[in-house]
Amino acid sequence: MIIDFTTAAYLSIAFWLSGSMLGIAAKSSPAIRKTATALNLGGSLIMIAFIAIYWQALERPPLRTLGETRIWYAALIPLVGLLVEYRWKISWLKYYCMGLAAFFLTINLLHPEVFDKALMPALQSPWFIPHVVVYLVGYVLLAASSVAAWHNIFLSWRLKEEKSYDALSHYLALLGFVFLTFGLIFGALWAKDAWGNYWSWDPKETWAFIAWLIYLGYLHAISHTVNRLKLQWYLALAFFVLLVSWFGVNYLPTAANSVHTYQQS
Repeated sequence: MIIDFTTAAYLSIAFWLSGSMLGIAAKSSPAIRKTATALNLGGSLIMIAFIAIYWQALERPPLRTLGETRIWYAALIPLVGLLVEYRWKISWLKYYCMGLAAFFLTINLLHPEVFDKALMPALQSPWFIPHVVVYLVGYVLLAASSVAAWHNIFLSWRLKEEKSYDALSHYLALLGFVFLTFGLIFGALWAKDAWGNYWSWDPKETWAFIAWLIYLGYLHAISHTVNRLKLQWYLALAFFVLLVSWFGVNYLPTAANSVHTYQQS
């Protein structure tokens, strides 16, 4: 990349790490908690600033490659944890979220991308930005839902605690499903604009639809009052299907003939 992504990534990770350590070590001090929150927020703001600078340098939205989408993911998911803490006073989720953000930045550090302004004709559409951004927000919310579900499973099985955060994992999944639905609709409109068809059962489209059906299945399970622990397992594992839709499909043999081959890592 023409811009120093390495510096921005290490700074963000350092902010998240120092903020997390402060938050865990000094829960009883309001002043230190505020400092920890500021550091955690600062890590995401650094990545947001990098995205803005990178966008200007590329002269296109940095949403074309998997590496670029990972930068957005890393910037957004800690914000979900911080918003959950602000709204529901649940602090543990933000640590998981910052860990995931650091993980995706590390992938980009290990596999840097080449600076490239090129934007294929199919991507030169007004639906490009809303489709990808809405999907990314949906992925972030559903990742947080999965993390909350794993936390609930841990509390139920290892610690034998009655307390759970089922409502948190449910609301995050519900909101994520809404964004997933709009992403699917925007994608169909984009396909019509770019290729003349709303749907062509391309491998990427097919897996996006499968992921949407998986979360629709969760909503049906909720309406049939399925055992709460089974629902948490469902949400915990459902995100792996979403990961296949996001980037795993690129490694399938059928991806060679996909119209979505512009999204390389």
